[in-house]
Amino acid sequence: MVQEKKLLSIVVPVFNEEESITETVKRLLALRDKLLPSLDVELVFIDDGSSDCSLPLLRNMAEQTTSIKVIAFSRNFGHQIAITAGIDLAKGHYVAVIDADLQDPPELIEDMYLLALTGFDVVYGKRRSRAGESVFKKLTAKIFYRLLNYLCEIDIPTDTGDFRLMSRNVVDAFKRMPERHRFVRGMIPWLGFRAIPLEYDRVERYAGETKYPLRKMLGFATNAVFSFSKKPLTIAIRLGFLTILAGILGGCYMLYLKLFTNIPVPGLTAVLLSIVIFSGVQILLIGVVGEYIARIFEEVKGRPLYFVAETINI
Repeated sequence: MVQEKKLLSIVVPVFNEEESITETVKRLLALRDKLLPSLDVELVFIDDGSSDCSLPLLRNMAEQTTSIKVIAFSRNFGHQIAITAGIDLAKGHYVAVIDADLQDPPELIEDMYLLALTGFDVVYGKRRSRAGESVFKKLTAKIFYRLLNYLCEIDIPTDTGDFRLMSRNVVDAFKRMPERHRFVRGMIPWLGFRAIPLEYDRVERYAGETKYPLRKMLGFATNAVFSFSKKPLTIAIRLGFLTILAGILGGCYMLYLKLFTNIPVPGLTAVLLSIVIFSGVQILLIGVVGEYIARIFEEVKGRPLYFVAETINI
């Protein structure tokens, strides 16, 4: 009896990558041809509402081979949602996720697959170095992952991205997590399956500009913290107690000056300064609580994560 070949699905989110998408497809097809004797491969591209020629280019390439599957969103829903859609529709026994900018070498997916066959459900790329990135970005990324691990109840691997390979068990479990504010590189470790890193050197973008400028990175980091940790609320409570304690101590000091010394008690300036500081603390704490309430509001509406406008070879 001939054993059925396993299927590997490679999920590629795409947003305005017209300058690199042709080279990305070329290298992924070369990987597919290399693996074909022992493994079937499908390439699942998710166009996340691109405004350039990314989608027409994908259409043309999909017409030439049924191995290329294309999902086009009705609008831009975001990188993490695009990854989710690709995983939802991938049929493989194993599913790999890689960005279209070629900073993560597609050829390493073969190494990930071979490593997974030794008994691991998740093989994630761990960056030894990050070429083409500023010192500021490298430093902030390092701080972010350490801070996230401090705040979160789960251990999220440091110096990683969404470049990884997962078994069908992990994919099926992941698909049962419908939350809207998604942080995929944290959701996969939360599942708890056996995982192992594959270290590699990240290269520069093949072409184009990063889709994660500072503003988006800050939003991404904030989303990760509020999605995976309730410690900000605990810190807010502690900060409130410290503020009360500081007020009591300050009041006792003022009373001491008034009753037992001839030193004049600070007047209007001290009062105004105290009001400004305590008002700022209150607004900060309200903002923290507001972030959690906003997420509850988004979740209870129960809207679909995304809408698909077009599919090719699906």
